[in-house]
Amino acid sequence: MTHALKNRLTCLMLTILLGLAPLAASQALAQEMSPIDINAADAALLAELPGIGPSKATAIVEDREANGPYENAEDLTRVSGIGEVTVDGLADQITF
Repeated sequence: MTHALKNRLTCLMLTILLGLAPLAASQALAQEMSPIDINAADAALLAELPGIGPSKATAIVEDREANGPYENAEDLTRVSGIGEVTVDGLADQITF
């Protein structure tokens, strides 16, 4: 293998590794975050939860204000667009 080819491969590998670094960092950060209190969080914080986003976060806050606090994760299914799969994915990231 020529010196120029080795340099190109090294640069390519470095580029790939640097591209993957933010992904690994965000996953580590998600694992280190404290659970979010569904009954106290505002829409902006709720929107950071996986599978929620801004519109569902707003709907959670509106439902909470209209129907009272959530007692468990299953209560989130009273919000349109939040089903069992979403609730299962949030189980370790939320608290009440």
